[in-house]
Amino acid sequence: MAATKRELFKAAEVCEVVQVQPYVLRSWEAEFPKIGQGQGGQRLYRKADIELVLRIKQLVFEEGLTLSGARRRLEEDSEPQANGTGALVDEMFGDRVRERLKTVKSGLQSILEMLSKDGERQPELRLVAPTPAKKKTVAKGKGKK
Repeated sequence: MAATKRELFKAAEVCEVVQVQPYVLRSWEAEFPKIGQGQGGQRLYRKADIELVLRIKQLVFEEGLTLSGARRRLEEDSEPQANGTGALVDEMFGDRVRERLKTVKSGLQSILEMLSKDGERQPELRLVAPTPAKKKTVAKGKGKK
């Protein structure tokens, strides 16, 4: 019970709770500067830091992301969602819509990059909506001679 009232923890305690080696925690600190705070040459961690380390562990070890991928995911998760509509979209449509929206956003960013290039002559751009794959029909018979 005394441990729950504490506000700061040492690195060894964090490693024990999270079940990672100290070198792993140090490498994550390098990648995620928000983890821990220095005090008298010693790193100390808040409960929020421990929760963040647990989330990083889940992303890296369970979901197989790299540290940069984990950082991106954490940034996406922490982005404020306008008027709570992101949560509403998730509830109503799930992950498929979120992935589709990310694809659309990426495509739009690519188009913006192409259009914003100065000094280069761009070939004419023609936007075409993707169409579902259709079965190819084979012509039955050739022209008569």
